[in-house]
Amino acid sequence: MHYDAESRTLRHNPLKALVAPRPIGWISAMNREGALNLAPYSFFNAVAGDPDMVMFSSFGRKDALAFAEEGGEFVCNLATFDLREAMNATSAPLERGDSEFAFAGLATAPSRKVRPPRVAAAPAAIECRWVQTVPLVPLGGGEASYFMVIGQVVSIYVDDAYVVEGRVDTGAMRPILRGGYQDYFVATPETRFELSRPPGAGG
Repeated sequence: MHYDAESRTLRHNPLKALVAPRPIGWISAMNREGALNLAPYSFFNAVAGDPDMVMFSSFGRKDALAFAEEGGEFVCNLATFDLREAMNATSAPLERGDSEFAFAGLATAPSRKVRPPRVAAAPAAIECRWVQTVPLVPLGGGEASYFMVIGQVVSIYVDDAYVVEGRVDTGAMRPILRGGYQDYFVATPETRFELSRPPGAGG
């Protein structure tokens, strides 16, 4: 079978089920007045390594995007299996300026190089400075529905318990990953395997 937006041969668009599982960017941001926002984004990933950059993509100009632009900074907190309910709660449509930290019962911890705090219970957090927002204009023009926010990494927090011989033990943190529909996955040490790339293929 073939699916496209015109044919609608499936009841649900399969894209999110196929580009999966995806890491979740649990984004904390702060506006100029100090109001906090915390929201999960499944359109999230690392996009560069020199310098380190990450992106998240927002449907509409939501608070995380607006606060990241206004404050010039944001933090990507690691959403884990133990924090799954709190992560889900922070997707609630609160009024602008109402804190999802408070709504979900999450404590904050100060970041090292940026103003927005990190989720204290998260085992890792990536501190970023806002670089640019790219409107994702569709083919043929028209208004963008999604906006890609790009940030440069300036500091990374990792709980010492998950650093083993200089390497982060990702599986031990049990990060949750987004699938299609209402599906989530969890990374564990048991699902990990290693492959060495061919010589000259890069790291």
